[in-house]
Amino acid sequence: MSPRRKQPRMPEKRGAALIEAFLEMMSAERGAGANTLAAYRHDLLDFAGHPKNGLAGASRDEVKAYLRGLSASGIAASSQARRLSALRQFYGFLFAEEMRSDNPTDAVDSPRGSRPLPKILSAADMEAMLAAAGEEAQKSDEGKRLLAIVEMLYAAGLRVSELAGMPLARIRGKEGFVLVEGKGGKERLAPLNPGAKAAIAAYLDVRAEFLPKNSPGAARYLFCSRGRHGFLTRQRLHQLLKGLALKAGLDPAKVSPHVLRHAFATHMVEGGADLRSVQTLLGHADIATTEIYTHVAKDHLKRVMQKAHPLAKPRKS
Repeated sequence: MSPRRKQPRMPEKRGAALIEAFLEMMSAERGAGANTLAAYRHDLLDFAGHPKNGLAGASRDEVKAYLRGLSASGIAASSQARRLSALRQFYGFLFAEEMRSDNPTDAVDSPRGSRPLPKILSAADMEAMLAAAGEEAQKSDEGKRLLAIVEMLYAAGLRVSELAGMPLARIRGKEGFVLVEGKGGKERLAPLNPGAKAAIAAYLDVRAEFLPKNSPGAARYLFCSRGRHGFLTRQRLHQLLKGLALKAGLDPAKVSPHVLRHAFATHMVEGGADLRSVQTLLGHADIATTEIYTHVAKDHLKRVMQKAHPLAKPRKS
């Protein structure tokens, strides 16, 4: 069991005011959501009691000592890195506002740990999923809805939270795009391939069958439902995909909406898409998050390097 860390001292009055000013900026100027703001507040308060000269006067050595303390306490490297990121943003704010002449987090290396690679499905697995969904679409209206769900998750790389509760008005069929509201309320346009557009059109023809009679509010959702929420919940989407996995001959434990998102990104990288484009399509704020897919697709990238790099080719003796 990891040793228990002592509760940090509360920040002095000025430090508390600076934290609130920073959070207000993050909310107003960068559109940070409630969960993001709560995480920043927690991380800054955790550090606030450590600097001898108050939060505003923290030194680089104190930041490094704080990170060493986190490591000694058994805090995961990913959590350490997240807290350092919060400090970087906070002190960057103080520097920009001329409350400090430097940023004490500069030249402080981010803690690194082994990052698990995301689970993905192969292209053949996705073909099996889509084929099974296509067969279901021929049998029932529920099947048409299921095919539209799978096509959208895979064709646009959506998060399950972005698909569940998506308003019908966000589908722009003529333009071939869907307007996605991502984390922090940030919007992006996700293009739809012909298969996805056809599946959505077929579903929209039967969508009225899923509209509840006593819940007019449900009419605003793309995937409306007779359930309590008026739309298909994340839990229900998980269940539908696991049921489809069985019909496709795949292990249901390996299939989820997020796995389809990972498959979308990995297959894009394998197909030659540049990381900036994949970052935009996924709605990642930081390209470092997208870079994980270069590791997942490492075999493909090795083949590209061996084919393209002049020194990778066998030399004539």
